[in-house]
Amino acid sequence: MSDYGSTPPPPPPPPSSPYGGQGAAGTPPPNYLVWAILSTVLCCLPLGVASIVFSTQVNSKWALGDVAGAQDSSAKAKKFAIWSAIAWVIVAALYLIFFVVLAGMGSNS
Repeated sequence: MSDYGSTPPPPPPPPSSPYGGQGAAGTPPPNYLVWAILSTVLCCLPLGVASIVFSTQVNSKWALGDVAGAQDSSAKAKKFAIWSAIAWVIVAALYLIFFVVLAGMGSNS
């Protein structure tokens, strides 16, 4: 029977991520998921869906240690949510202008 000594072998190292880290330390950047969902439902569907896609990437990239990728996805999620809201405001303004002009044309006849 062989004697390995009194100390057990060290535990295996944690698995590393493809980005060279075991996950980033600290707080991940905001994922803006609530903004993304609201902008999808209430504003512009295509831009809102893009915002949801990027917002769901934030936490997974952060967990893999891809800090720059998480920050980039966070910024893109925010931009697409804002663009969705702006698109809704523009469409609503055009809609209002259209009906004001239409009402003005109807009263002149």
